[in-house]
Amino acid sequence: MTAPVAGSGAPVRQGRARPTGYALVRAGRASFLVHRRAAAVATALAVLLAAVCLAYLCVGESFVAPGEALKAAFGQPSSAGLVVGTLRLPRMVAGLLVGAAFGVAGALIQTVARNALASPDVIGVTQGASALTVGAITYGITSYAVLPYLSVAGGVLAAALGYVFAWRGGLHATRFVLIGIGFAVALRSVTHLFLIKGDYTVAQQAQVWLTGSLNGRGWAEAAPLGWALLVLLPAVLWAARAQRTVPMDDDTATALGVRLNRTRLGLVALGVVLASMATGAAGPVDFVALLAPQTGRRLTRTAQIPLLCSALLGAVVVVLGDLLARKLLAPTELPVGVLTAAVGAPYLIHLIIRSRAVGGRA
Repeated sequence: MTAPVAGSGAPVRQGRARPTGYALVRAGRASFLVHRRAAAVATALAVLLAAVCLAYLCVGESFVAPGEALKAAFGQPSSAGLVVGTLRLPRMVAGLLVGAAFGVAGALIQTVARNALASPDVIGVTQGASALTVGAITYGITSYAVLPYLSVAGGVLAAALGYVFAWRGGLHATRFVLIGIGFAVALRSVTHLFLIKGDYTVAQQAQVWLTGSLNGRGWAEAAPLGWALLVLLPAVLWAARAQRTVPMDDDTATALGVRLNRTRLGLVALGVVLASMATGAAGPVDFVALLAPQTGRRLTRTAQIPLLCSALLGAVVVVLGDLLARKLLAPTELPVGVLTAAVGAPYLIHLIIRSRAVGGRA
């Protein structure tokens, strides 16, 4: 019987020698190899995320006691029902889902590209989503019921063009990244053109959206994204296992009967859809998809980027970033994208310098 390995997605067969650093977990007739360090990191991140969420519900213009915040969050009668249940909780849930989607999207795209720099906001996916969305806003389409679908369409179209141009009898990882960066620059110029051509008031609204913000977000944005993530959960579970084959060369994959190009295409498509949906819900919150996967990999020290840890880290970064954005210059609220960019830009520079030091690979 085969079973997946937590943290890497690799299956193992019962009876074989257990790899170092793994523990065998049995659940009925099934058994799983769990990477001990990855499991410990995921547990710690889940506890950290719970603490950040509690702080988010408690801290604001008025402080709410933790007990009252938890009562309101779970629908029990509380004096903080309006502040927590109506204002803070929906915005926090939207941030959780956006961060998790960006984290997993970044992990999948970096896995296929085999490059730490290949996050959706670097290779043109979020720029494609932004260009089409800002174009729609410029021409009067401002409904949050429509904008997320336009973001998905823009992101998928940008990624499809990059994939086609990078294809040379197979997907060349370095070529995919470089072409994606070129598309990102071009699409950013298209977005600025829409801002210049549009009405001033509408352009200001679009500019705020472009910074990546959870201000005003609630159940209307969180619910569609949550349902979409639930529907895509089986695909994410498949990706956790399939990503182990991506580092193979074409000859090895063919000898093992792996359809490598189809697997890469599936992983990229899933990552693009997740990143585009997150962009539609909160705007292009930059560098979350860059930071979360690489931080998760360094913490777990697994062969593949851990999807669960990437999702948890993405959620922590967005929720904590939005909490700080609300409080640093209170009563003025900063967009969360400003905080993530302030942290992510230096990290991107670090990755570029490090990639040069190790011969071109991050």
